[in-house]
Amino acid sequence: MNLALQLLHALKAHGAREIFGIPGDFILPFFRHVEASGILPLVALSHEPSLGFAADAAARMNMGLGVVAVTYGAGALNTVNAIACAYAERSPVVVLAGCPGAVEAHSGLALHHQVRHVDSQLRVFAEITCDQVRLDDPATAPALIARALRSCREFSQPVLVEIPRDLAEREMGAVPMLPPSPFVQAAVDECAREWLARIQAAERPVLMPGVEVRRFGIEAEVAELARRLALPVLTTFMGRGLLADAGLPCHATYLGVAGDPAISDLLDKSDLPVMLGLIQSDSNFGIAGERIDFRRALVASHREARIGHAVYHDIPLPALVRALLDQLPASDRTRLADLPRPEYPTGLQDDDAALTAGDLARGLNDRIHAHGAFPVASDIGDCLFAAMELLPTPLVAPGYYASMGFGVPAGIGMQVTTGERTVILVGDGAFQMTGWELGHCRRYGIDPIVLLLNNQSWEMIRAFQPESKCADLGDWRYAEIADTLGGHGHRVRTRGEFKRALDAAFAERGRFQLIEMMVPAGDSTPTLKRFSEGIRALRARAA
Repeated sequence: MNLALQLLHALKAHGAREIFGIPGDFILPFFRHVEASGILPLVALSHEPSLGFAADAAARMNMGLGVVAVTYGAGALNTVNAIACAYAERSPVVVLAGCPGAVEAHSGLALHHQVRHVDSQLRVFAEITCDQVRLDDPATAPALIARALRSCREFSQPVLVEIPRDLAEREMGAVPMLPPSPFVQAAVDECAREWLARIQAAERPVLMPGVEVRRFGIEAEVAELARRLALPVLTTFMGRGLLADAGLPCHATYLGVAGDPAISDLLDKSDLPVMLGLIQSDSNFGIAGERIDFRRALVASHREARIGHAVYHDIPLPALVRALLDQLPASDRTRLADLPRPEYPTGLQDDDAALTAGDLARGLNDRIHAHGAFPVASDIGDCLFAAMELLPTPLVAPGYYASMGFGVPAGIGMQVTTGERTVILVGDGAFQMTGWELGHCRRYGIDPIVLLLNNQSWEMIRAFQPESKCADLGDWRYAEIADTLGGHGHRVRTRGEFKRALDAAFAERGRFQLIEMMVPAGDSTPTLKRFSEGIRALRARAA
């Protein structure tokens, strides 16, 4: 069997469900076998950054591997921003990039798509992947592929696999499934014992799951841990949507000064935050009312566990959670019922009042109450703050890296990989970057519902610099464009129009729906208003 087919089988065995790709000459031999074999379906989009965002979201939802296939240089380097997002937010994406074969690499000529060196592509990706391999020898390729795929799964971060143009059709042995990287179980057990002693001695502990909990598929175990320890559970800005199906009595999101003070106090006044798989970023903690001292926290992430100044290395998060559960008896105790419960806006009015950004959450929450949760993909911007006002529901968003353009391709990737209809939240600025990928929905038989907040500006820029003129975007009339792309557009200005458009969008299947929400310039969600006010207050305090 040739290299291309062995690689495809290995990807599938490691949890890949599809390949998001755009062909180019250096990767064409591989594409031939992708299409002919049918081992993994190929989803082609229009621009390489969209491939990365779609694969990232697919990996987040299916807890397998996202896969991107692109050509050398111009194709691969177009994905850099999206792959950087996956790296920062710990999403396991495999980048399959074409590269020159041995003869052309040593021809003495500068090759098309080449940057500075023939291996500039590999050097660039070394900054945004946890492993990089070049398959330049069929004899060593199986071991290299196996190593890269294990790294991708164990670190939950992207890897680069370069496929020389002349190697795809060379015969190669099967790719082994490597055992997990070794760790010392005694060290994991010792760490768990010390953690439990600290938790049981604490007066106000709080459990905070982060993105790695979903990446490693341990949401049910972490929910059980919360029950046995009887701990309050807080997610963060990045972790919104975690444990949405866990059935915990209270599930809230920490938003610091932008959130409910009673909920924010759970962390701000905690003497022992217990942080599992959480990224210590400014998006999660930059708006804390009090500066958080992570030395008083128990922190496990990226195969490390910290207790104060002490660090346990090579501690896989799933192994630590299992050890904690093994050392805890089952318990039906709960303190969760006595905790403050978050309030979510509901009750969208069917009237002629002008539509506001705050109505987005009301409309969707009414749908969740009536029909149950649905997966949501959000771009960065006020639409993500609107997502913070939704009832618990699966959410994928670039909360830390904060790249615009994520939402639409992410929503496509989510529906392709899960088969579930996805709701996409996006602003007009981000839609201008990647919204045109919706034209592929008909091709792949998917029908996401897109809620587009159109205030004819980059409102996140205005929130922090109101006088800025560069944030003005004009009126592009996106609803009309939706019809030309094979979807159905709705342009709404009142609450009643929005409510009726939502009902119509959810009722129609078979083509994507785009609801263009015309909101006043300067309007924003209540959460973004509190967030921007809180940031300004914290900056003023620090000045």
